[in-house]
Amino acid sequence: MDKCFLKRGLNKKTVTHYETQEKTISEVLDKANQSSDFSTISSPSKDDFIIVSYYSTLIDYNLLHRSLLQKIKENSTVITTLSDLKRIIPLENFLITRDAKEIEKGLFKGAALVYLRNDNREYALISLENSRLGMRETNEGENEFSVIGPKVGFIEDLTTNLHLLRSHLVTSDLIFEEFEVGTRSKTKVVVAHLAGVTNPQYVQTVKQRIQNLDIEVIYDNTQLEQLISDHSSTIFPLYLTTERVDRTVGTLISGSIAILSDKSCYAITGPTTLMNFFATPEDYYLPWVVATFFRLIRIIGILFSIFVTPFYVAILTFHFEVVPKDLLGPIIFSRANVPFPPVVEVLFLEIVIELLREAGARLPTKIGQTLGIVGGIVIGQATVEAALTSNILLILVALAALSSFTTPIYKMSNAVRLLRYPFILLAAIWGGLGIYVGIVFLIGHLLRLKSFGVPYMLPLFPYREGGFSTSFTRLNFIHQKKLSPYLRPLSRTSFNPADNKDTEDGLNSE
Repeated sequence: MDKCFLKRGLNKKTVTHYETQEKTISEVLDKANQSSDFSTISSPSKDDFIIVSYYSTLIDYNLLHRSLLQKIKENSTVITTLSDLKRIIPLENFLITRDAKEIEKGLFKGAALVYLRNDNREYALISLENSRLGMRETNEGENEFSVIGPKVGFIEDLTTNLHLLRSHLVTSDLIFEEFEVGTRSKTKVVVAHLAGVTNPQYVQTVKQRIQNLDIEVIYDNTQLEQLISDHSSTIFPLYLTTERVDRTVGTLISGSIAILSDKSCYAITGPTTLMNFFATPEDYYLPWVVATFFRLIRIIGILFSIFVTPFYVAILTFHFEVVPKDLLGPIIFSRANVPFPPVVEVLFLEIVIELLREAGARLPTKIGQTLGIVGGIVIGQATVEAALTSNILLILVALAALSSFTTPIYKMSNAVRLLRYPFILLAAIWGGLGIYVGIVFLIGHLLRLKSFGVPYMLPLFPYREGGFSTSFTRLNFIHQKKLSPYLRPLSRTSFNPADNKDTEDGLNSE
């Protein structure tokens, strides 16, 4: 039995009956005939008949008629065996077999089953898969928009995605290793890495986790990310999920691993650290000073988004003495008619913002944008006039929501949004002390996390001096001659700058 179907920590006895049941070829065909999209046609050839069976929803009809049925009709007098048919058919993927399991698998992968009516000793599988059916015509990234730089993104076709990676990294060091996951879906999963750069320990860890999976269907690569995660109970993403080709290439160059699966437009890259989620590919397309400034703005924005409303609750509940006298008057005036305590006021507005965000995300684009703008203005104005909340808190919550959008990765943005609520509750119970307790627990949790065995808080803890060039800042390329050491790459050479400053043009160089 294929080892990729065995579950971690379980023995072979736990594998389902579906996997262990042996089927004959006749049983496979009888089961297939129960589906309305399974077709069988016959074509005369001398005294025998050639039978062609296939799933009409999986094959390319042009290939079926032009490359198979037409060739059979033109050479019907000389076809006596399947070997004769193999010499005639102009298709590469032609397999003669008697394995029922292989035949069932081939039919589900878009192959046609060909056999002679009076000769059941051999069966031929001829691939007629329509790989482009249902695929997008464009591959521009939608969720990770790029202002500067390439806009090419992955699509739901594994072959196309591997082509995009191979066209960017024109080297034999780029290795693709294919696996099959899912007892029913038989999903192709590819692990990509750079030989001579990526640490083999990470490659072995990823391969082992994928091989040990026991699941019936893989719907998307993001589901696979959760199944192979080091910590399944954390709200923080442990692997960087991206639809951008340039980001994936960048992670491969740095010594990470990329995991791609069929029918998914996202790549999983790891090992990943916390600071990777605040960097964008545009940082390397802009001058390093500008890129560093924007990266620091993102980090400050995330901290502001998490802590601004908890500090509001803590100050108005326990620590009025820290409010400046000039600001105390407007705060008292804005809350004079609000009947709720600060914690209820904050939770009410936060939930309203989440409702608007979720509604806008689920509606069509134009309607969602209108709802977000009109709904935010109308509801915000109405709640202030109805004295359900103060106008100062409305401004703070809107700024907090705006700051959370600075996170380049959607999954990290979700984690930031969720983090506010425990801090708000702790601030309501213990004030500033509660916030500090929450920070201690948060840091302790982050220190426990790992991504493919790599500490999540690198290069902060364990401290790695060489990793700061790509974490908080984006240094000049001249100062990035070597890869960051925290991924332990086999080769750290990244950039070898040539000193061409003294040469302004071709004439001066003579």
